[in-house]
Amino acid sequence: MTKKEKPLSGAISVWSNSYGSPTGYGQQVKLLVDRLVRDGAEVAMLSNYGLEGVPSTIKTPYGKVKHFPRGLDLYSNDVAPNDHQVFASKHPELKDLFISLYDVWVMKSKQYDKIRKIGAWTPLDHVTMPPEVEAFLRKPNVVPIAMAPNGVRQMEKLGIECEYVPHAIDTKVMKPTYKLSNGADARELIASKDKFVVGMVAANKASGMVHRKAFSENIMAFSIFHKKHPDAVLYIHTDPLGRSGGWNLPSLLSSLGIPEDAVCFPDPNDYRFGLSHSDLAAFYTAFDVMLATSYGEGFGVPTMEAQACGTRVIASNWAASADLVSEDGWIVDGTPAWDSGQDAWWQTPNIPSIVNALELAYVEDRSKSQVAIEFAKDYDVETVWQKYWLPTITKLLA
Repeated sequence: MTKKEKPLSGAISVWSNSYGSPTGYGQQVKLLVDRLVRDGAEVAMLSNYGLEGVPSTIKTPYGKVKHFPRGLDLYSNDVAPNDHQVFASKHPELKDLFISLYDVWVMKSKQYDKIRKIGAWTPLDHVTMPPEVEAFLRKPNVVPIAMAPNGVRQMEKLGIECEYVPHAIDTKVMKPTYKLSNGADARELIASKDKFVVGMVAANKASGMVHRKAFSENIMAFSIFHKKHPDAVLYIHTDPLGRSGGWNLPSLLSSLGIPEDAVCFPDPNDYRFGLSHSDLAAFYTAFDVMLATSYGEGFGVPTMEAQACGTRVIASNWAASADLVSEDGWIVDGTPAWDSGQDAWWQTPNIPSIVNALELAYVEDRSKSQVAIEFAKDYDVETVWQKYWLPTITKLLA
């Protein structure tokens, strides 16, 4: 296929965490940018985290992409709109499009109003929509893109028209995997074969005294469960010391009397720089159940990655998570919680409900779930690209 025959023709900037950075957004950006370039678009990467300091060039499997680093403002309000305009001006023959993948309430610059069209791929991780998010999504040059069915419902309830593109995973890599790239058995690195392994994969970043990933509720539930089942082990794939504004998890674990040999964390460098996807798949596969309840998710990629590896999940019955659990997984109840920072409602996971879900998982067949694997296939990156992204981007470039 020649460039003229490729399905896309446009100048597209993607503003988010840097391409390939070891964050959920960084990985989604890589999947998106690779396919934008492959299918004919001219693409620029605008970073608000990751690659810092100087402009550079990103090498994708399909060609090079211009990279604009974060500005002095934490969210690049001082540079991102202008960087897009500069990039678009280099391609005057093409329609331009600005795609954001981040919380839109941080996009404060009035210069965003001058961009032709913004496709705002928007995480809605509350039960109700924060007013600042709603205000941005109603801008005349903004086309909201929901990333989960919950997001579509929230927008439609408020009369906001939107497109729908879910987050994606690469099921060629995220699949049942029993060995690490170095030949080691991931399960044996966590615990002996006779243990019941509960896994968590969640960023340890908090806002003041509130932690959206519900570490206190999840870990307290595990402590109650562990008293009855001392053969249970908790693996938490995160930074235990919360050096990015999170919590000191060893202190939390100690307060609940959880023995040190009942908890496992990743190698600090593996977590900081990111495991290979195949190695991460091996850890997902090693879990007997994935514990992923939170105050609210915009999507929750680890939930889908775990299911692609055949591991059933325990998640929240609200926000995005309610729609993203296979039939043989478990969803827990919650209690409304007010987020005064964004004037919107979350929910707090109910600890007895989490304990009950852990009990159900404990007595279930611990083999890999084909139901979960089939469920996750609907979110494979090529399926999402062909079914959702291509029609949406074509529409936005029209």
